[in-house]
Amino acid sequence: MTQRNSDPGYDEDDVPEWVDHVKITVAAEVRRRRKELRMSAQDLADACAELGHPIPRNVIANMESGRRASLPLVDVMVLAKALNTPPICLIYPVGYVEEVQQLPFTDPTTTLRALSWFTGENRELGADDDMLRYFRAHHAAEKTVMAARQDEELARYHAKTAPNATRKAQALLNQAHAAQEGEAGKEQLRRVRAFIWQADATPPFLGPDLAAEVDQPETDPDTAEEIDL
Repeated sequence: MTQRNSDPGYDEDDVPEWVDHVKITVAAEVRRRRKELRMSAQDLADACAELGHPIPRNVIANMESGRRASLPLVDVMVLAKALNTPPICLIYPVGYVEEVQQLPFTDPTTTLRALSWFTGENRELGADDDMLRYFRAHHAAEKTVMAARQDEELARYHAKTAPNATRKAQALLNQAHAAQEGEAGKEQLRRVRAFIWQADATPPFLGPDLAAEVDQPETDPDTAEEIDL
């Protein structure tokens, strides 16, 4: 089925199907990226073979010229690795394609908006994306704790080596602020991990030291409270 259009004089046969649009976009970006890296089609084929998923040179050539009938997801993943780019950037090449069609029978949208929808970054997705949001919040909170620990350690060193009372006082303030940031990050981790467990899912791994501070047996989230991500 081809794309719908209500404009007078519109000929459906002149417009490729949505599936073809996706394949054309990926093929064009593979070719652009390959040339950017100064790789021949054979170079790219060799790189795919080294990754354990051979894609012959003639298959790559047929894909780039539009003669290939299908484009498996596994090929996109391996091609992306061989081209040193995220797979999503082959599907939605932000900066190189201004607009794409996100789904069949939809108006074109910006490539960045389509990419955000695909990766779950679009906050308009709704309640079904809660687990993805929890894992991202977990990652952000863990980074906050790690950064706060480094800042606290640096401030502690500056306090010990301060040349005067004023510099020492400032360093101690910085140390206290970093400690406060770290505690806030750990509290966020506790809440996020509790909600993940509550959903019968497994939270991300934490190192033993941080897990001992965060995964407290008495943690019991208020199920009626909406977590602020």
